[in-house]
Amino acid sequence: MAVAARITPTHAAGWVLRSAVAADIEMIAELRATVMRADLERLERYDEHRVRQRLRDSFSPQHTSIIMFDRELAGCVTVRPAEGRQWLEHFYLAPHRQSRGLGSAVLRTVLERTDAQGMTVGLNVLQGSAARRLYERHGFVVEAQDPIDIFMVRPPGAMASTPAKA
Repeated sequence: MAVAARITPTHAAGWVLRSAVAADIEMIAELRATVMRADLERLERYDEHRVRQRLRDSFSPQHTSIIMFDRELAGCVTVRPAEGRQWLEHFYLAPHRQSRGLGSAVLRTVLERTDAQGMTVGLNVLQGSAARRLYERHGFVVEAQDPIDIFMVRPPGAMASTPAKA
């Protein structure tokens, strides 16, 4: 069973994770388009249809959790097994929920689960994205990169740096 599917509701500072369902797909596609727009435009890669379709094509409800804050959608996170590791994908927070510590709290919860399983976590983040700093603070290091993406990895138990808000 995937990490995200095993996350049970976590009450901390008003947020919970709930399992995603197929009906969440359009809501998450819209969130993705909103959150990624500035970075994709900066990289001259934004396409209003493609940004949503890429989520639809890879959406995996059994590996995705919806982040709720005070009973409203605050974001989502997917953790799926592949290539001998867990892949952190589709980690989006609504813009008004960013830079307040929620991203760090959710990421800590996810990483506690992968650490308990002894699993390495991989992800990719767009070049120039502020999210890279969040991942670095939680023990991720660059594994490879290309002109668009930075591929990062975190071995089980990698120590996070000083706490910061995300």
